Amino acid sequence: MAVFNIFSKRQKKLRGEVPDIFVYDKLPEPLRVQIVHIIRDAFGTDKGVYGHPSRPNAAFKFIHETLCKEYGVFTLGKGFRESDEECVLNHLLQTADIEKAMDVIELSFKYIDRIIKENFRKYVYDTEIKIIPDDAISELNDRFKEHGVGFQFESSEIIRVDSTIIHSEITKPTLSLLWDNKFKGANEEYLKAHEHYRHGRNKECLTECLKAFESTLKVICIEKGWAFNQTDTSKKLIQICFQNGLVPTFTQNQFTSLQNLLESGIPTIRNKLGGHGQGQVPQKVDDEMTRYGINLTGTNIIFLVEQSGIK
Repeated sequence: MAVFNIFSKRQKKLRGEVPDIFVYDKLPEPLRVQIVHIIRDAFGTDKGVYGHPSRPNAAFKFIHETLCKEYGVFTLGKGFRESDEECVLNHLLQTADIEKAMDVIELSFKYIDRIIKENFRKYVYDTEIKIIPDDAISELNDRFKEHGVGFQFESSEIIRVDSTIIHSEITKPTLSLLWDNKFKGANEEYLKAHEHYRHGRNKECLTECLKAFESTLKVICIEKGWAFNQTDTSKKLIQICFQNGLVPTFTQNQFTSLQNLLESGIPTIRNKLGGHGQGQVPQKVDDEMTRYGINLTGTNIIFLVEQSGIK
């Protein structure tokens, strides 16, 4: 279902009442209700085909049982008479713990993306749906943006967004490039970096950024047949890529600054702030430096993969 630019929304924009910055510690009730509508529309309702179990019920049962097991509880509801659907959706609507509400959202849309989408013909044979998986995900992301909530669902994960421009120009293209099976390890590491960042684990975030960057370099070397050692650091891997002409010789001078950035950017940030002993006073990596590390990683990955021509 499309997101309509209704009269009241237009008036709020004219009065300057729309959020101009992202928030991460609030999930407004209207947004929660809208997300419940999207989930129900995407899971659908039974057509009543004889001999076929209820797919929507199976979906809610899977989500309910998964979360109960991970939280170490028997039910998300207040009573054993509540259905799986009621337990899951009421938990999303009522929990004061934003991260647990996000757990419901992420798991529900992961189910939409990985189960319903990949088995779509079978699913719609006996289930009446109101919205297809891709449109459900698109609407979720539009609703997040509409309410100024700084999260998006990408590559079957909820990730934190700090700038719509950076997200559209760096994060999404990076994940799109790394979605190829060749880059599975790098993709997992880059998603882990975003997961750590979402939870404020900044040092761990920078460590995963470096891993994703190094994994990407190693894939390029393997695909190109360039010799390297598995223990090679990012600096050594960068040198191998440049020595083998990843950047054309006639533009080498133009990319001198880029090479310096690659050698001193991510590795130095991680080595100085995230990868060594802390001494007597624990080191704190601030959010600004962490965002810089994530964005620098994404930018460099995009450049190197595109230059390599790996598809």
